[in-house]
Amino acid sequence: MINNIIFDFDGVLVDSEILVARAFTKYMNNFGFPFEEKEFSKFAGFKTVQVISILADRFTIKNEKKFYDEIMNIATNIYLNELETVKGAYKFVQDSNLNLFIGSNSLKIRILDGLKKVKLDEFFKPSQIYSYDMVKMPKPNPDIYLKAIYENGLNKKETVIIEDSIVGVKAGVAADIKVIGITAGGHWYKERSNKELYEAGASEVIDTYSKLMPLIERY
Repeated sequence: MINNIIFDFDGVLVDSEILVARAFTKYMNNFGFPFEEKEFSKFAGFKTVQVISILADRFTIKNEKKFYDEIMNIATNIYLNELETVKGAYKFVQDSNLNLFIGSNSLKIRILDGLKKVKLDEFFKPSQIYSYDMVKMPKPNPDIYLKAIYENGLNKKETVIIEDSIVGVKAGVAADIKVIGITAGGHWYKERSNKELYEAGASEVIDTYSKLMPLIERY
């Protein structure tokens, strides 16, 4: 029986992955670098600094700090003004009677700001939020999820993780916790296959929150 849910944040609770993709695309295209929003899907779950490093190398951008600062200015503006919940996430959280946590590769302050923006802050106390700045190693290492498990005395067999990215699924699997993939976020465009989440180790992959509780109740 499942009593605990640990959600990833970006792309699972808030529809932010598509906003970040939009920020990168706008920046890259402004400087004449060929880049499309759909390309960003391969970076889902990565820390921004990791994406910056990869793209700087790909496009021979020498000043990574300037690149990072300018991307963050664009992304932060979009994030604070356009952020919304993933479709169905608010109702699911609102109706849930399970113990809810967040485990994310984002900074904790960013998560707190995002939760407040979309009015999910009433359902998640700061003590229920685990982020990469709280552990030694980010996803795909299991540290974030293990910290949530151990600090709250959770039974792994009574816990499920909800993820939308390869690195996130791998982190959950490495923590020896059942992982359900969800593809309800805007970055999961029509042509994108959910096969990658299954191959990373997800036990099931769903495309809408309406399918989540019936699935959890079967465990």
